[in-house]
Amino acid sequence: MTQQPGWSDPQGDPGGTSPQWHDQPPADQAGYGQQQYGQPQPYGQGYGQQQPMYTYPPSRPTNMMAILALVFCFVFAPVGLILGIIARRQIEETGEEGHGLALAGTIIGAIFTGFGVLYVVVVVIAVVASASAV
Repeated sequence: MTQQPGWSDPQGDPGGTSPQWHDQPPADQAGYGQQQYGQPQPYGQGYGQQQPMYTYPPSRPTNMMAILALVFCFVFAPVGLILGIIARRQIEETGEEGHGLALAGTIIGAIFTGFGVLYVVVVVIAVVASASAV
């Protein structure tokens, strides 16, 4: 019986009756027997302590009054305006985040409050003009 490359008997008989396939052909075949490199190391082993790629500074909390100012400027504009002004003063003192929110609440609250006041003035003038015309 002729032995095929890569086949051998587990007891060492090259022409045995119970062949097994080996994972790699013998080292004398072309392409095998080259220099082998070391096994790759698992992450974090062998190279010292691994450092994170980025570190972020601790974040400052956002001023709650600034958030409320932006919300209330759409719900009830005068309250948003007042809360925005208060929030900007608090942010200057405490150094919290939310300066942009407070500024937006102040500006939008002022614009909507101005529109509201203008609407009330126009309605009052219209009522007075219609009452005097009768």
